[in-house]
This record gives sequence, C-alpha cells and structure tokens, in this order.
Amino acid sequence: MAQERAVDRLSRYIIWIGILLIVGWFCWYFRSVLVYVVLAFVVSLISHPLVRLLSKIKIKGKTPPDWLLAIVSILIVIGGLVFIVTQVIPVITGIIRQASLFSNIRMPEISQFNGWVKEKIPGIPQDYDALGLVMGYLKGLTGSLSVTSIVGSVASVVASIAVGLFSVAFISFFFVKDENLFGNIIAAVTPDRYEAEVQDAIGDINHLLSRYFVGLILETLCVAFVDFVGLWAIARVGFIYALGIGFIAGLLNVIPYIGPLIGEILGVVLCVVLKYGTGVGLDVNIWAFALIVLAIMFAAQLIDNFVLQPLIYSTSIQSTPLEIFIVILIAGHMGGAMGMLAAIPTYTVIRVIAGRFFYDKKVVKRLMPDLEQEVKS
Repeated sequence: MAQERAVDRLSRYIIWIGILLIVGWFCWYFRSVLVYVVLAFVVSLISHPLVRLLSKIKIKGKTPPDWLLAIVSILIVIGGLVFIVTQVIPVITGIIRQASLFSNIRMPEISQFNGWVKEKIPGIPQDYDALGLVMGYLKGLTGSLSVTSIVGSVASVVASIAVGLFSVAFISFFFVKDENLFGNIIAAVTPDRYEAEVQDAIGDINHLLSRYFVGLILETLCVAFVDFVGLWAIARVGFIYALGIGFIAGLLNVIPYIGPLIGEILGVVLCVVLKYGTGVGLDVNIWAFALIVLAIMFAAQLIDNFVLQPLIYSTSIQSTPLEIFIVILIAGHMGGAMGMLAAIPTYTVIRVIAGRFFYDKKVVKRLMPDLEQEVKS
C-alpha cells in the first residue's frame, strides 16, 4: 500500500512537471502575444487611477459610461508614451550626436585630467581618453535609441509599432473597462478551493502595482523637470539642451541606484562638451561649470531620495529599503539593467503571493515578519 502511494505521488509530480513544461513552451512560443498582454496589463494599471479621476466628472449630472472613460484614459497613457518617443527621444539623440561631434575637439582641461589619471593610476594605456570613453558610450546609446537600427527598415518599424500599439490598446480597453477581468481569467484556471484567495491576491497586486507605476511615472517627470529648470535657469545651457538632458536624467532614474549616477555623469559630460563646442552656459571656466551642473543634478537626486522615493516605495510596495536593495542587486546580477527594472514589480507579486498562501511557513515569517499585518489590512 505504501509502495502504491509512493507511485501515485511520483505520478502526480510527473504530471505537474509535464503541465509546467507545456505551459512554459506555450508561453515561449507565443511570447510576442504574452508581451502585448503584459504591456496592456501595465497600461491598465496606470489607467485605473485616471478612470477613477475622470469618473468624478459629471455631464448633465451623469457620469460618463465606463467604455468612454476607458478609451479616454488609455488614449492619455498611450498618447503620452507616443509623445515621448516621437518628440523627446529625437531631441535627446540630436543632443548626443551634436555633442559627439564637438568631442573630437581637444580640450586642454580634459588633456590635463587624462595626464593626471595616467600619472596616478599605473597600467593605464597611453592613449587613455576619459571623454572619448564616455562619448563612445553615448554614441552606442544613440544607436540603441534609433528604432531603424533595431528592426532594420522604416516599413517594418511602422508595421511593428502599429501592430503593437493597436494590440496593447485593444487589450487594455477590456482590462480597464472591467477592472476584475484579469483576475477572472486567472481564477478561471484556478482550483475552486483556492479561487477566493487567488482573487484577493490579484486585487492586492493590482492595487500595489498601480500605485507603483503611477508613482514611478511621476518620479521620472519630477526629476526631469527639476533638472530641466536648474540647467535652463541656473546653468543657462539653453531650453532644448536643458530639456533633452533633463529627460535623459529622468529616464535613467528609472533604473534603481545606478541609473541616477549614470544620469549625473552623462549630464555633466554633455553640458561641458556643449559649452566647449557651442559656448552655451554660464561664463565660467569648465571646472566651475561642471561643478554647477553636478550640484543641480545632485539637488534633483536629493529631492528624489528624500521626498519622492519614500512616498513611492514605502506606500506602494510596502517593503523596507534593505529588502529593495537586496532584490535589486540579485535582479541586476541575473538580468542586468532590464532585470533591475523588473525587480520591484516582480518582488511585489512574490510578496503578495507569499503573504496570501505561504505565511504559515517559517522562512516567510522570519524574512517578512510584517506580512501578517499587511494581509490582515
């Protein structure tokens, strides 16, 4: 009898492994469709607060229908994304290309810095050029921002973007119109005894991720705006240059920890190169100008670190800074910058699932002692 139970248990394990392999193959084979669904889900999470805000508008004493609110909110979200891609990114790539042309001019200050580095650090090659290294990275960044270099031709780019936008917008409409649709889809393939808990977990995930993504967008825009105002009004680098460099810093700020540092370095380098090549900026020497730009961007990071991030991370994902730091380190080691971008949303999902289904396990209680209060709330 015991032998039969062991055989039955082994059979169940084999069946479950087979099901998981089939599901994994299915997801891989239809990965493009899965990407559209995930993007649509993210768009719906961002759109839900807009729907709630727009629902407060009364037209002749009546609230607009759900389908109209869903369409308007999705158009706002996707329209903002299209605006950034079509208007802001070309400005950024133009600034980088222009700066790369001026980087060929030899700057006495940079030559002195290169000589100091060669003198202080043994083993540095004689052809070492700090500015050349940074500008080489910027040229690579410019190439990666060029859509035609990724897909191969203008026609295929237009077709891919059109199909992607339509697919995401179409799927998002149903997710936004029926806020419980995604949960119902998951619940449909869930055993009956777990369905209620799965629905609660999905509700928690939707609530937390919606606040996180909205907060992340606001954080990006605030950092970009502060950098833009500082570079334009204080450093006097010009409206277009300040706008592009501010958005570079704001977009890189999305990458936790290393993104703000890279943004500050690139911002200082771009401002210095543009000042040397075009004469824009305050009438001070290069080093003083670089310090002023660095101070402006550092002030933006202080505002982000002490005002924006505590509001976003502590209230949206309900995790401690140590948890976030460790998770981001692991994700960065496994997946690089893309892994770091996906770290916090993924960890939020894992945290909710652990709190709903595995809180009685010792390892979960020890590592996440505050989950019990979160689940009860």
